[in-house]
Amino acid sequence: MVTYNPKDWFKLIVHFHKSDTFRILFPAILLLGFITGAISYFEQTYLHNYIPNNLTIFHQISGFIISLVLVFRINSAYDRWWEGRKLWGALLNNSRNLAIKLHALIPLTDVSTRKEMQVMLSNFAVSLKEHLRGNSAENEIEYTAQLPKIDYLKNTHKPNYVAKQLTLYTLNFCVVNNKTPNDYLIVNENLDDLNDICGACERIKNTPIPYSYSIFIKKIVFIYIITMPISFGLTAGYWSIPMVMIMFYAFASLELISEEIEDPFGTDFNDLPTDEITQRIKDNTKEILLT
Repeated sequence: MVTYNPKDWFKLIVHFHKSDTFRILFPAILLLGFITGAISYFEQTYLHNYIPNNLTIFHQISGFIISLVLVFRINSAYDRWWEGRKLWGALLNNSRNLAIKLHALIPLTDVSTRKEMQVMLSNFAVSLKEHLRGNSAENEIEYTAQLPKIDYLKNTHKPNYVAKQLTLYTLNFCVVNNKTPNDYLIVNENLDDLNDICGACERIKNTPIPYSYSIFIKKIVFIYIITMPISFGLTAGYWSIPMVMIMFYAFASLELISEEIEDPFGTDFNDLPTDEITQRIKDNTKEILLT
């Protein structure tokens, strides 16, 4: 995720980063400008006496409609991004709360149990992060007696396995070292929330925007842009070149941004900072349970 100062207008305007849509679309913008120039030259040279009235009225009306469709598209994509951010914020808070409750339940002298709990809590965040990216995270996981590498690797759903081992270990500890009959109930809600968060993230990851809707947007934007040089070439002349290029940049950028942020769990520049949140969970749980 890119960290920036939203108030620094000039720097943001002139700065181009790897995923900037202008950088991605630049070859297509140049090609479209060349095509628009060629069409404008042909129309101005051979068709200047055949300019119909209100030739651009179609693009004026349809441009407004397409803008509304694209606004809905990017809003729905941003909703997915923001929901993912809320879920990872909930994971951070839930991990802290669970660590605080375990700190109250586990004696300070029982360092091995505290370490085991802290490692499994951290491993859940790591495994969920990489699970949503389609990776196994085998090199990032800290293996323990309760979480052996051979068992971790043979499980298809890695976060489920980590949550299962953490729940089993916590339940066994509460049974053997119970202070009250309700010890396990104190932490049960937080343990359940781990899988709830995982399932909600999977729902976002595995449910993209409907295929027909995505195809329709791309087709209608393509038709709108590809016909602009024909109508604006006759009425605006060579001024149609920058006009068409700017309109293409605006419409295509909205679609590209929507595609990127609707799956917020990857490693693109605008995706969620799940690596940083995972590291924060590690640091916070270690501070609560081991210091």
